[in-house]
Amino acid sequence: MPKIKSHSGAKKRVAVTKTGKIKLNSMNRNHDIKGCKTAKRKRHLRKAFYAGSTLAPTLKRLVPYK
Repeated sequence: MPKIKSHSGAKKRVAVTKTGKIKLNSMNRNHDIKGCKTAKRKRHLRKAFYAGSTLAPTLKRLVPYK
């Protein structure tokens, strides 16, 4: 059986912990970071988060050997 190729965009953005959880940066952070978002919202977006039960299987398929 041949090896599966990893998704090159996903492997730059995703980290898999020792327990198998998937850690990634918060979404919705790129645009309008100065203007329309409150300071509290921007502060919370700085933190990383763990992928939930619906997103995790998809990301594990994209980065199979990480």
